[in-house]
Amino acid sequence: MTDLEILRPLAFAYAQAAQSARNDERRLLHRAVNDLRMIRPVVLIAEIPFHELDVDGSLTPRCADPVLREVENFLRRKLFQWKHFPADMILTPYFPVQKVMTSTGIGLAVEERTLASDAKNHIVAHEYHDQLSTPADLEKLRLPVIGYDEAATRARFEKIANAVGDLLPVRITGHNAYSGMWDVIANYRGVTPLLLDLAERPAFSHAVIRKFTDIELSIGEQMERLGLYEANPLDIHCTAALCSELPGPSDGGPTRRSQIWGRGMAQIFASVSKAMHEEFDIAYMKEIFAPFGLTYYGCCEPLDRKMDIVEKLPHLRKVSVTPWADVDIAAEAIGKKYVLANKPNPAAVASVLDEEALRREISRTLAACRRNGCSCDIVLKDISSAGYRLENLVRWEQVVMELVRSW
Repeated sequence: MTDLEILRPLAFAYAQAAQSARNDERRLLHRAVNDLRMIRPVVLIAEIPFHELDVDGSLTPRCADPVLREVENFLRRKLFQWKHFPADMILTPYFPVQKVMTSTGIGLAVEERTLASDAKNHIVAHEYHDQLSTPADLEKLRLPVIGYDEAATRARFEKIANAVGDLLPVRITGHNAYSGMWDVIANYRGVTPLLLDLAERPAFSHAVIRKFTDIELSIGEQMERLGLYEANPLDIHCTAALCSELPGPSDGGPTRRSQIWGRGMAQIFASVSKAMHEEFDIAYMKEIFAPFGLTYYGCCEPLDRKMDIVEKLPHLRKVSVTPWADVDIAAEAIGKKYVLANKPNPAAVASVLDEEALRREISRTLAACRRNGCSCDIVLKDISSAGYRLENLVRWEQVVMELVRSW
């Protein structure tokens, strides 16, 4: 079979699914959650180990052309999830071709050693070499120059549009905003020296985060000027993004940060005090978040006992509640003011699914949200492994959807 003979039936099937009434219904649900007028909690599944799930060959790419092979991978994975464990996923009614962004870099490249426990899994253990241990090292950092490679973007767009554009619209899309400065710093330092310096060399730690804050601000300004932000994303880092307050630009000009979500986190701060978290991240994240329309903070770091400092962030609308947080405490602090972005424990699907334990976990979350009037999305993510058991994800979705539908 030729690449087009492989690709076009997939594009047709995807287009049919994307035009279904289910998509429209889920858009309403997503938007209601982010508008703080929830109809019921929405459920999403993301960061999926597809290499473990190819039970029937439907995930195996066959196209020879590398660009069309990427399109094929996208379509196969979306259709597979839509069939087996869709939850409240939404399919875009087009194939997205993301703008090609270039960067001169910040003056350093990550130096690391990795160790894989599964050769097929891209998730590996990392050991980083500390390249930012002295004030002299900080002088190596520079503001990157961001560019938009319009020619490369257009070439990719035209190849894909010529292949499937008559079946599935093809659209050039932008990028989401994403800032996890301390997670990036950890890539250049390693975790241990970073955490030790917060306590033992606070002035130096402030100098480090000041440099990275300036880098982030410069990147944001350049991306805005070049029109590299996406106006109407369906999600932002795995969570629902649709919101009535962020309708996107109407003047045809580049998308401004004031029209989109800002996203920030400091996962490495899971083990630091509230005072240290505020001093070394929240204080700087305020600058990063200031230009955005709405903001979403947190990822794997527990914030249930830190909500008073998180609330100091500008334009806050959504807060992550990790499996390592107490959802009852978090829901009481979040209340009706923000969206509670719940992250169930992905370890549940790593071996044999304990359905009763899952029901207890999700029921506790739903009870906490009901008691405190929280809008909520529930996102199973960071799925390092499903134990090579497709049925784990299928049953996880079925159990959780049953619970939220009885909201």
